[in-house]
Amino acid sequence: MRYDRPVLSLHAACMAAVVCGGLAFAQEPPWSERALRAHVDQNDLRGTLPKMVLEELRRQGETLFDARFTPADGAGRPRATMAPAPTRREKASQTLFNRATGPDANACSGCHNQPAAGGAGDFASNIFIVENPEGDLAPMPDPSLANERGTSHIFGAGLIELLAREMTADLQAARSRAAAKAERQGRAVTLRLAAKGVDFGEIIVAPDGTTDTTRLDGVDADLVVRPFGQKGVFVSLREFTVTVLNHHLGMQADERFGLAHTGELDFDGDGVSVEMTEGDVSALVAWQAGLAPPTTIAPDDARWREAAARGRAVFGELGCAACHVPSLPLESLRFSDPGPVDAAGTLTAADVMEPAVYDLDLADWAAALPRDEDGRVLVPLFGDLKRHAIAGDGEPLGNERLSQRGVPTGSFMTAELWGLASTAPYGHRNDHVTIDGIIRAHGGEARDARSGYERADEADRSALIAFLKTLVIEP
Repeated sequence: MRYDRPVLSLHAACMAAVVCGGLAFAQEPPWSERALRAHVDQNDLRGTLPKMVLEELRRQGETLFDARFTPADGAGRPRATMAPAPTRREKASQTLFNRATGPDANACSGCHNQPAAGGAGDFASNIFIVENPEGDLAPMPDPSLANERGTSHIFGAGLIELLAREMTADLQAARSRAAAKAERQGRAVTLRLAAKGVDFGEIIVAPDGTTDTTRLDGVDADLVVRPFGQKGVFVSLREFTVTVLNHHLGMQADERFGLAHTGELDFDGDGVSVEMTEGDVSALVAWQAGLAPPTTIAPDDARWREAAARGRAVFGELGCAACHVPSLPLESLRFSDPGPVDAAGTLTAADVMEPAVYDLDLADWAAALPRDEDGRVLVPLFGDLKRHAIAGDGEPLGNERLSQRGVPTGSFMTAELWGLASTAPYGHRNDHVTIDGIIRAHGGEARDARSGYERADEADRSALIAFLKTLVIEP
């Protein structure tokens, strides 16, 4: 049986907050078993949001992130699979939860909770990426159908996405310049591609604009840097959010599963329409984008401080910083949503009168970010937003059999190390419980750095771990 919930505009929500000190939902009794009491109206989100409005939007996003959704909200997807694109099951599922293929959680924070909401997850919260939707009803994880994934933290995610957007723009602009040069000269141009000091291989552009991308390294042929997901397959927080709402919670976003895109009011057949509006997704994105980045602590223990200082030097000496780049420069903290590279399957800039802009410079934590002499933020991510082949056959991380969205099984996005000390266990399956263990598991392009670590004396290995243990999340 279908029902409709009242839509609460953001402006009305702010007004309620001023009058009542919080959002007011008069339509629902306090004992209601619905977690979602009202929706955010996307039409209220345009242009640069004032700080008060942005804070209210983020509060709504945090509420949604922590909400324990129930079937009354639309949780579950009896007729829809976990596939990213709207896909129907041949036979409706008779259960709300399926550990292997989802839905497998009540709330986003059910998995993202270490050390707080938005954080990482333990091995117990691992999920399974099924590449073949026909296997969606498998009762147990099957390595021939699914890859196992641990939950990563999303603190600092807004800065990560902004870096990726700028890198994408730089790479694509370089390709355009090469194409113009090839046309002028009447001969092919070979161009080495780099963005923010990160090398992405080279392209060869013919005079007619045809581009040979076979020598690219760590980025897709469209030169879009996709910073999210352990294989680097999600372009934005918005794409990731819409995808995982369906996969893990059975909550369908209108911008992908709604009437305009599927011709169905209730695509997943659970009796509920309008499960997540465009504005609801925007609230979730705003909350995630505004999460404070991890930090580096100065331990109270003098021995630890001394060891960490030596360990930071060892980090560079062993070559770890070649991929885990300590910081990347960011030109702007203005986070537009929808973003410039959001595409079909999510709300896009072409779908709205004007994208909303969440100015991260308004966040309390922004003042503490390091900056260079030109005023650019130096994002201390310890990563490079690039895929690397770090696992060969028989190596500890080389245990996957399925390619995810065409990314080779042994290739993974460089894990940002900020927050490392707060988010054990480690690895794409959360099955390495110590920092020493995950370092020794590195292979492929990281084999030399791993070997250097194994050859180093015990004091230097201990110092490196002392340094990495200062990279924490302080919620």
